[in-house]
Amino acid sequence: MPRVILLTGSEIRHAFFRKFLAKLPDINLVRTYCETPISIEVLIKGEDKKDLRSLHLQARTQAEEDFFGLFVKSSEDLSNPKSIERGSINDEGYVQEIIDLNPDYLVAYGCSIIKSDLIKYFEGRFVNLHLGLSPYYRGAATNFWPLVNNEPQFVGATFMHLDAGIDTGKIIHQLRAKIVPFDTVHTIGNRLIKDACEVMGRILTKGPGNQAFSISNPTSFVEKVYRNKDYTEESVRKLYDNFNQGMIEAYLRDAVALNSSYPIIENPLFLS
Repeated sequence: MPRVILLTGSEIRHAFFRKFLAKLPDINLVRTYCETPISIEVLIKGEDKKDLRSLHLQARTQAEEDFFGLFVKSSEDLSNPKSIERGSINDEGYVQEIIDLNPDYLVAYGCSIIKSDLIKYFEGRFVNLHLGLSPYYRGAATNFWPLVNNEPQFVGATFMHLDAGIDTGKIIHQLRAKIVPFDTVHTIGNRLIKDACEVMGRILTKGPGNQAFSISNPTSFVEKVYRNKDYTEESVRKLYDNFNQGMIEAYLRDAVALNSSYPIIENPLFLS
């Protein structure tokens, strides 16, 4: 049974992820380091609660409560959580503590960017869950921007070996979001997180290996990288305009062709 340490955040989606993994019978979640969340005010650099960016994030929190809240509240917590300040996962004390715990695997989902010796020490054993499809979208909010850009085919999750770059590690497996009629940005996102939890369980149980997969022969594309500073009022307005103008219905009509034009890595070891 693999011994696992999880580095994550403190939002409802992160609590769901850690509690789900901890309940799996074939995984020993030795400890979870839960970084404190970034406030909405800090994220959008403002305090106007009617700001579209703020309203979008408040709606995301409510949707997570609706989707994951009952499980989080009612499930026994077997994840051995330890609350730490945002960014402190790179502190020497925590780095040494993790090394001393001697896990088989480290998992990163929603934590700060890792800049410490953990990357080298756990090379080949450090799995990063990136909510986005690399190499198409990298950086921040990589499932937000495809929907702003009217490209639902790029919403998904990438499981990769963590390295020193930004979403550049060797890919283990990828998962494209399941999208259904009348979906919203938040139903798509929460369903994807749920599915990603199940896949992460399979990866940790079977072992991630040292795959060096790469996307082969995609239709010509320009790799897109976004930062938090790109999150503007205009981008949120465009997102909801796309939904109101039938983006999901148009995507579903052409999904087979669009998805085949932009392939993802589906490792048969981790398919359901």
